[in-house]
Amino acid sequence: MSPRAWGILLVLCGAVFLEGIDIAMLNVALPSIRADLGLSTGSLQWVMSAYVLGYGGFMLLGGRAADLFGRRRMFLAPLAVFLVFSGLGGFATEGWVLVLARFVTGVCAAFMTPAGLSVITTGFPEGPQRNKALLIYSGTGGGGFSAGLIVGGLLTSVDWRWAFFAPVALSAVILAFGLPLIPRPREARPARGGVDLPGALTVTGAILLLALTVERAGHAPALQTLGALAVSLALFAAFVAIERRSAAPLVRLGILRTGSLLRANLVALLFTAGFFGFQFVAVLYLRELRGWSTLQTSFALLAVGVDAVLAPTVTPRLVQRFGNARVILGGLSLAAVAYALFLPVGADWTYPAMFPSMFLLGLSFALAYGPLTIVATDGVKEDEQGLAGGLLYTSFQFGAALGLASVTAVATGVIGDGGVGGAGGAGDGRSAGEILAGYRAALLVPLGTSLLGLVIGALGLRGRRNRLDGNDGSDGSDGTNGADGADATDGVVAVGGTAQATVTADPASARTSALAQPSNRA
Repeated sequence: MSPRAWGILLVLCGAVFLEGIDIAMLNVALPSIRADLGLSTGSLQWVMSAYVLGYGGFMLLGGRAADLFGRRRMFLAPLAVFLVFSGLGGFATEGWVLVLARFVTGVCAAFMTPAGLSVITTGFPEGPQRNKALLIYSGTGGGGFSAGLIVGGLLTSVDWRWAFFAPVALSAVILAFGLPLIPRPREARPARGGVDLPGALTVTGAILLLALTVERAGHAPALQTLGALAVSLALFAAFVAIERRSAAPLVRLGILRTGSLLRANLVALLFTAGFFGFQFVAVLYLRELRGWSTLQTSFALLAVGVDAVLAPTVTPRLVQRFGNARVILGGLSLAAVAYALFLPVGADWTYPAMFPSMFLLGLSFALAYGPLTIVATDGVKEDEQGLAGGLLYTSFQFGAALGLASVTAVATGVIGDGGVGGAGGAGDGRSAGEILAGYRAALLVPLGTSLLGLVIGALGLRGRRNRLDGNDGSDGSDGTNGADGADATDGVVAVGGTAQATVTADPASARTSALAQPSNRA
């Protein structure tokens, strides 16, 4: 890659690193925020939920906005707003200010991230160079979250407000370098029919309500949850009806008939459901049952961050040799093994007994995450790359939310409300054995999702083998990128782009509260 290409990649990697470290630092700082501002458990929960709602609710709209209004504009403008509102959170003296700041930063991330990623996917030639850029990018996101666990703990020991001020400084640096480096292509413009405002309003409202329903499912009455779900589904139905009649639809519904895109999104949802569901149970076990501190738990989870090293170094070689589909299956298989190894967890396990699961989970993430993003956009037109990225991000986000909600529901069903994220059973008469039984039952959820994802991935690989029976498979339809592919350069991106692009996603933002959740529900 040229020096300018490296510069662009570093700016975009800086943005995804910012997203990861921002979320992780806030997770660590939440208990200190509650103590300083005197927030109730419900108020503190909204500090976390606000980001999830902003990010998940506006992701699809943000991805499409990059296609319609320009990737550079949709990357830099939200980054500047992110800087301002992160600083506002640092000066907050009331809970509602923090909630507002986190909601706006979540919305900014929903616009900024797919726009930045589509700069990569339309600016690097298809093949090994693009794969390398994407996998470096994905590893950086995971590295940001892992670094945030430690940096957040150190900064919070000084003052929790630094968890908001540090991202301000980092985003200012990224913005300063991004202004001259992010290319100025001939930006796409909305179709003649204009912006599909009714479609944008209905789909954003539907996703926001669905995100809120999933996020609050464990706390709200069942009737309220079902009512909100029904309204969300009604809005989705209205959205589909609007898109079918629109001259310039926000989402071309035909894209949803792409088999590889659907499979990749479904596997991504299942994979992240298991990944973050497991982390939540592991944190409950370490903090509530074992009594480990936040910093000790952070160090324990660092083994999962091995993906930050392996994703840009080892995964590209494996993809080049075996293809994306087989590498993804390998990652899903390792995830299932990791969860199975943790199932018999005991009340007195040493860390060496836990380490294999933590390491294998990090390895599985390195193998599955990057290749999934490549397969998810295989065959998608360049002017729909932002949309494809938004769909994938939404799958990652809802996968994490569903995973957290599912393991919480299972554990609560076995232990009861007081034993999940509460005092670890110390004050409600529950024994360590009863609590462990709930954790073990909850661990069946990530094991089940990983096995289901493995089946779906295997069926997709088998279908491809049947289609390619009798030819050499040189079309690269599985994303192996054995050749550079047909070049369809549009001549406007400075790095040298092709029309068929690939979008990756950073689910670091879905790691919403793994470290802070137990304290929030105390």
